[in-house]
Amino acid sequence: MAQNTDELVVLWITAGLGCDGESVALTGATQPSLEELVLGGLPGVPRLVLHNPLLAYEVGEEFLAPFNRAAQGEIDPFILVIEGSIPDETNKTEGYWAAFGVDQRTGQPIKTCDWIDLLAPKAWAVVAVGTCATYGGIHAMEGNPTGCMGLADYLGWNWRSRAGIPIVNVPGCPTLPDNLTETLLYLLRQAAGLAPMIPLDDQLRPTWLFEQTAHEGCNRGGYYEQAEFGEEYGSPKCIVKLGCWGPVVQCNVGKRSWMGGVGGCANVGGICIGCTMPSFPDKFMPFMNQPPGSLLSSHAVTTYGRAIHALRRFTQASLNKEPRWRQGKLARTEESDSENR
Repeated sequence: MAQNTDELVVLWITAGLGCDGESVALTGATQPSLEELVLGGLPGVPRLVLHNPLLAYEVGEEFLAPFNRAAQGEIDPFILVIEGSIPDETNKTEGYWAAFGVDQRTGQPIKTCDWIDLLAPKAWAVVAVGTCATYGGIHAMEGNPTGCMGLADYLGWNWRSRAGIPIVNVPGCPTLPDNLTETLLYLLRQAAGLAPMIPLDDQLRPTWLFEQTAHEGCNRGGYYEQAEFGEEYGSPKCIVKLGCWGPVVQCNVGKRSWMGGVGGCANVGGICIGCTMPSFPDKFMPFMNQPPGSLLSSHAVTTYGRAIHALRRFTQASLNKEPRWRQGKLARTEESDSENR
């Protein structure tokens, strides 16, 4: 349990190698919404005090003030959120890859890695948001010059906060809005003593958000079972042959959709390219090719699927007819005459 449960400060750093996609997505959350969290609209949980450079009114040194105070141990408790992949600042002889603010004593930029080194040991919990921060993402593709990585690769996969909480990874490119706020809400409840330790899988993802595949929640899944595959974009059928990796990718976008229950990848006809997975993007390219494993699985399901589909159509035809006893006297007479003829 956190020491002060009236409010909980969130220091959100977007100065990794990233695009601010998670900060933008955060504004679209509805269950719960960002407004509910920061205005204290949820009974029984601490109010979230958010310091995010994309969403803040403050700029410059005024904005950096709480980060400096936290580094000096003057803010407790706080949650540190990292957005963007973490560069390797040791793989060059001069310069830096990423920085956040300026050191007033030296006049030099403060490297993002230095902020993590200062703040992570003091944080009540540390959260990596977006696939860049969790696993390196696009910036960590093979051959990149920055040597960047996910936060767990930087701090260590067995790292624990001072409260004993592992790094919490919430991947996505960008992350689903409600996945972000729901994870923060869980931590707020945990800080208030209303929830146990946040459950995470072996890749440090919240289990209730990432235990199922995108395919298991996809509104096109029934077409796959019946071996009905789209051959071109715009088809309402299963799009695995167009390059969709949904059957193996752990993501809840099919069930949750993108915002307010609307949209989300395959729901609107876009293939799943595996953006929530640790091996993204390297092992999912080229994106538009049919996944190798689906060649066998889609072929195997064809015979079974077509037979099942035919049987279902037969049953459907029967179910589309009212029972005889509901029909009017004239209809029964006509049916009887027809049978007699």
